[in-house]
Amino acid sequence: MSQLPVIIGFGGVNAAGRSSGFQSFRRTVLNNLDSEQQAQTLVSLACMMGLLTEKEGQWITSEGESLDLNTAASKVRPQVLNNTLIRKTHPDLFDVDAIPANARITIKPDQEAISFTLRPRQMPETTPDNWQVTALDNGHYQITITGDFDALIPDGREAGVKASAQIPTGFNPGKYYRSVHHPRGLQMAVFAASDMLGSTGLDWDAVKDTLRPDQMAVYAGNSIGQLDQYGWGGLLQSFVNGKRATSKQMPLGYGQMPADFINAYVLGSVGATAGHLGACASFLYNLQAAVTDIRLGRRRLAVVGTSDAPVTPEVIEGFRVMGALADDASLMALDALEKLTDADYQKACRPFAENCGFTMAEGAQYLMLTDDTLALELGAQIFGSVPEVFVNADGFKKSISAPGIGNYVTLAKSAALVRSVLGEESLRQRSYVHAHGTSTPKNRVTESHVLNQVAKAFDITSWPVAAIKCYVGHSQGTAAGDQTISALGTWAHQMIPGIATTDKIADDVHQSHLEFSQQAIDLTERPMDTAFINAKGFGGNNATGVIFSPEVTLQMLTKKHGQTAISAWEAKVQQQKARAEEYQENVDAGRFSVVYHFGDREVLEGPELQITDRKLHIPGYAQDVSLELDNPFADMS
Repeated sequence: MSQLPVIIGFGGVNAAGRSSGFQSFRRTVLNNLDSEQQAQTLVSLACMMGLLTEKEGQWITSEGESLDLNTAASKVRPQVLNNTLIRKTHPDLFDVDAIPANARITIKPDQEAISFTLRPRQMPETTPDNWQVTALDNGHYQITITGDFDALIPDGREAGVKASAQIPTGFNPGKYYRSVHHPRGLQMAVFAASDMLGSTGLDWDAVKDTLRPDQMAVYAGNSIGQLDQYGWGGLLQSFVNGKRATSKQMPLGYGQMPADFINAYVLGSVGATAGHLGACASFLYNLQAAVTDIRLGRRRLAVVGTSDAPVTPEVIEGFRVMGALADDASLMALDALEKLTDADYQKACRPFAENCGFTMAEGAQYLMLTDDTLALELGAQIFGSVPEVFVNADGFKKSISAPGIGNYVTLAKSAALVRSVLGEESLRQRSYVHAHGTSTPKNRVTESHVLNQVAKAFDITSWPVAAIKCYVGHSQGTAAGDQTISALGTWAHQMIPGIATTDKIADDVHQSHLEFSQQAIDLTERPMDTAFINAKGFGGNNATGVIFSPEVTLQMLTKKHGQTAISAWEAKVQQQKARAEEYQENVDAGRFSVVYHFGDREVLEGPELQITDRKLHIPGYAQDVSLELDNPFADMS
């Protein structure tokens, strides 16, 4: 009997905040929440960003002022709004007005002196004798060079793209564990996986004791590896910059590290592992591997995730020269502006509107899934389920970056599956789509055609379409993870986020059978059974994931296991909910306790194992690995 993969926990971080407790979802629908929920969301984000701390039910500002919830929310509101979601890239990552670079300057003895200005961060530690350095009132330095000189000197160039969707300003995931020399993407991965564990309310060691070690799996990765200075970015720059590469940059740059780190330092898993890569569809590729394993009974529990930190000058420049990003020049031309303000950067991403490119983002998202039997046995919370993920390529292509036909296949098969499982009425009246929605002129036409044609084929007259990249940007391989977390938030808060940065749907968007809304769509009288998570990636990597609501999932489990089993689950799940609520109270107050086991657990290397021809015993694991395997080719041998 096939098992239904059930979502029992989720965690992560993106430009909207923390995933657990639906904090990031609430940030994207902030104006649609009641005043109490708005205040709680603002204050929890402020604590995450280091603007507030909590003490005995009061919220303490950095100046030491003690405030109640509503007063604190009003005070921090402007800072939170201006330092979350899409915005001008903060200097915490890099200075978009003066990106560090090198320029060669050659002066012959008979030439006149040359002068230029450097920012403090561009100044070398020591300067040659023929440099005259003058401190300016604005904190910069005036440099005058005379005499014979031929060298590379620091130079600051202005970025062509200044908007990005970085995680909330002031939040440093590496602050909460021993993260020395870890690339930013791996710091985010450790935080996200830890956040996922906290959201379950389960005792992880007790969960491990219920499973054989090989009944678990971790499928996680990213789109383009770790490319900051602590990963491959620093490795590739070190030689030409005259610096020494470190022993960590090479291994930590690999794209499967968001799985390896979780196995080695968070979960202690010896089960299956892999990092599946599919460009912008990478999260769904990893989710498909987990869903297949659970449905076929190969694994009982799987952790799925991706973590991408591509907001670096080099990555952004690479996408800019492709014409894929909303650069400053294009944004000014789009709105007939001579200069961009902070408010202009905040609406840089405009899915399905008149637009000019996507906005680079960083994010990490992780899910924990189990088979339906284990979910009930554990008394786990049920946030939804994933019956299937469909993946298809484009076939022959003229351009590797151009869209093709694969997405028609993935979305049509997903719709057909929902019709088969839940019926035509559920598909037509109680489903919606989380579009890839990149905000490029090409995507708005091609993806809308896919959505519209499938809706037309299945007689869906008005299919709601969400496009949350307008809030959190495009986090590359993690994009579908952002969409999945948003879908879980929709069922918790009964609303679909509107496409807030889109004033008007573009004339070339196909929409005869689609419903686009600038405002959040209220679902209190319009329940949704299914969310379709759509992803389209460079190279012909297309995927559509099907997510069932918690209510539909529970109905299916009741039909399969009976009311007695559900009643037993209901008695146990209250304990997990209570522990999860305690976790949420702590993290909402900025009290993060990241799970990271380094040096505090026994490390096994092989001689400690006990092996017979029937089983393999691993010290520290309650159950053995069985070696009594069935013959899968009994009809052939």
